[in-house]
Amino acid sequence: MDYEKSCGAAVYRRAECGLLVLVEWMRKGHVSIPKGHVEGKETERETALREIREETGLRVTIDEGFRRVVRYSPKEGVIKDVVFFAAEYAGGEIRVQPEEVTMAKFLPLSEAMEAVTYDTDRDTLRALGAYLEQRGIS
Repeated sequence: MDYEKSCGAAVYRRAECGLLVLVEWMRKGHVSIPKGHVEGKETERETALREIREETGLRVTIDEGFRRVVRYSPKEGVIKDVVFFAAEYAGGEIRVQPEEVTMAKFLPLSEAMEAVTYDTDRDTLRALGAYLEQRGIS
């Protein structure tokens, strides 16, 4: 059995209208949240920061207090773990990585949960909402 690992984050920002979450429309046809493969000896946090910067051009602050692992099999003989953190938007303009992402934008949490393709991403966003609510962030 082969093993793969990716890391990313549910990126949020606070706005007058409430909490907004970053969603990406991927070239492969699905809608997701930022993530990508660990490279070399990167830490999970380093991978998440790099992937967010590469895919969207945004700067974020990672909150390792929220850490969610999704395990699945992308193809026969492969097990993959994806580690998601919470990440607060810290600046920058969205500039997508055209090789992978066609569009990215911040949506209200409920709209982001409707937009994403996979239930695992939806569950991660739901968990993010509960985590931020517990911390008084809305």
